[in-house]
Amino acid sequence: MVESVQLETAKEVIDAAEQRAEEIDNPMVIAVSNSEGNLVAQHRMDGAWLASIDISRNKAYTAAALDMPTHDLADPTRPGKSLYGLQNTNQGRMVIFGGGYPLERDGDIVGAIGVSGGAVEQDMDVAESGVDRFDERSP
Repeated sequence: MVESVQLETAKEVIDAAEQRAEEIDNPMVIAVSNSEGNLVAQHRMDGAWLASIDISRNKAYTAAALDMPTHDLADPTRPGKSLYGLQNTNQGRMVIFGGGYPLERDGDIVGAIGVSGGAVEQDMDVAESGVDRFDERSP
């Protein structure tokens, strides 16, 4: 059975992402979900946008639910493409722009991170710091 991200790990991932957000001077909301997209932990930095609470959680949900980074959905969800309208499914929880990444262990998705609060590139940068921290952890 594949194990999901536990709270202790989620906190470490969030801490690494928050450190990067501080380095780029952009308050963020950082969410970590388990392998099923259910929230394990979420942190809103002082000054982060209120809207980013739902967006970060939904980025983590999307990355876990589809086993892929959310930025990979940008092209296939354009009008006329095969996944057009995806963002309107799952009670509107699907996010089709960057900032959500699956967390993998031994080829299995065990959780996901979602970050929101800046430009998409900033969200991706901060989320990647969390992924890097997760990858550094021994299983």
